Amino acid sequence: MQDWLWMTAADLGRGIGTGDIDPVALTETYLAAIDAHPLRDRIYARVTHDRARSEAAAASARAKAGLRRGPLDGVPVSWKDLFDTAGIVTEAGTKLMEGRTPDADAKVLQTATANGLVCLGKTHMSEIAFSGLGLNPILGTPPCVNDENAVPGGSSSGAGASVAFGLAAAAIGSDTGGSVRIPSAWNDLVGLKTSHGRLSLDGTVPLCLTFDTVGPLCRSVEDAALMLAALEDSKPVDLAATSLKGLRLMVLDTIAPDDVRDAPRAAFDLAVGKMKDAGATIEHRYFAQLFDAFNVAGNLYAADSYGWWRDLVEAHPEKMFPQILERVRGGKTVSGPDYCAGWNTLRDIRRQYAAETAEFDAVLLPTAPILPPDANRLLTDDDYYKSENLLALRNTRIANLLDLASITLPTGKSSCGFMINTQNYGEARLLRIAAAAEAALNA
Repeated sequence: MQDWLWMTAADLGRGIGTGDIDPVALTETYLAAIDAHPLRDRIYARVTHDRARSEAAAASARAKAGLRRGPLDGVPVSWKDLFDTAGIVTEAGTKLMEGRTPDADAKVLQTATANGLVCLGKTHMSEIAFSGLGLNPILGTPPCVNDENAVPGGSSSGAGASVAFGLAAAAIGSDTGGSVRIPSAWNDLVGLKTSHGRLSLDGTVPLCLTFDTVGPLCRSVEDAALMLAALEDSKPVDLAATSLKGLRLMVLDTIAPDDVRDAPRAAFDLAVGKMKDAGATIEHRYFAQLFDAFNVAGNLYAADSYGWWRDLVEAHPEKMFPQILERVRGGKTVSGPDYCAGWNTLRDIRRQYAAETAEFDAVLLPTAPILPPDANRLLTDDDYYKSENLLALRNTRIANLLDLASITLPTGKSSCGFMINTQNYGEARLLRIAAAAEAALNA
């Protein structure tokens, strides 16, 4: 039964379907592992024992009656602590929301529950989701699976750790600038950033409503496809007979390859070589307008986040981690005309990018240019914190700025991710390409 903790969500679902795995026994195995784990309180903000057991019992009854609601019915997962849970505290990683208890589940959680996913609990996160590092000295910094002294990536930090440490079959996080993909990359997982607007944000504590997205952190591309279907109540993408042969893949040579450190660079180059060996045509292209997108990004993110968080932040600024407080307060000085002009610029850049990359099946880039930084140094060196935080999210943020679907895959090199981007609402194509890439990387 301990092997269940390391199986993919898809394989667990198949085991439930054949009757080899009982959802009640599976959930109890996960709850026991969570409660016994020495790092539990750094990963989970709270464990929802009663809810998990009730949902598992219902899934078990459906399985025995031949009435399963989907391929993941009865599979236990974790939820980032910004998804509202009825009667369960939801604090978004900040003392500004201490004790906040919603009356209803977030819409995406309602949908997932209706499709049979079992809620194990709520995971720690970067404060108000405003950091790609995963450092939260206020409520808890989860560990990185490859280095307990390093941060795990954020802001879905506990989400990534819960899967990487065998304490959830999959996790649900949010991604505003890379918050699903960075913890996935640094913990050797698959992380899917969905298209903006594809999955409901109702009942989700926002960071930037114009960029926020919901996505899963998983062990495989198949898991990501099944989780997406469960979260939006759709038919899973067909991943059968996928191949890279004949695909035209573009390597983005603007910004993404700059200042990439040795290990991530070597891992990316090796991965691109494997894509070519598997039959893909690889071409390098430059997109100069990306610099303009980055130039307006700061104002757009800061103004959006401050507009929502302003009253809570200014009522109790002393409750916040100073680095996050400084970032969110950056929105104070953004004028309305500058914000609108920034969006006009970005929308135009998005159109240009879509036109210039339309001939390619997907675009490739390193997920992060750096490895997970040391947590203690981040706490004691402000300049180091700022530089590493900006670098952590730099490459992932490209998909958020350009309104793309994006996925990160493990490369086989610790904490080095390989990212694939496709056009907005291109998840079906993205997942099929990712499945083929996964096979090539694992060959």
